[in-house]
Amino acid sequence: MLRPFHLAIPVKDLASSRNFYAYTLGLKEGRSSENWIDFDFYGHQLVIHETGSNTLSNHNPVEDHQVPIPHFGIVLAWKDFFDLSEKLKNKNINFEIKPHIRFKGKPGEQATMFFYDPSGNAIEFKAFKNDNQLFTT
Repeated sequence: MLRPFHLAIPVKDLASSRNFYAYTLGLKEGRSSENWIDFDFYGHQLVIHETGSNTLSNHNPVEDHQVPIPHFGIVLAWKDFFDLSEKLKNKNINFEIKPHIRFKGKPGEQATMFFYDPSGNAIEFKAFKNDNQLFTT
């Protein structure tokens, strides 16, 4: 059985980040304090910690895009990816990399999109055309 991962990330402002993760992404909130909040990130534990500082950001080329580094995300089912991308478009998300198909017609074909939370943390949502190709080389 796959166990849930735990990821803690820094945020500049807890209130705007709470709104983003709860309202924009629709994540269920768990425990919280004055300085941090747990969220159910598709069955995994995502914790945002208010630090008041920016995150370090770099980019790495993948196909025709500059992918933000570091980033985190989740692999969704194909239909769920497109449902979420439409929901985010309707909420006027400013995509760093708009939803598109990467490695089209090749092993590992996937849908992907990148955007930032209010603190500058890069988030990628993706879906594989064939989930069995998640680690295909």
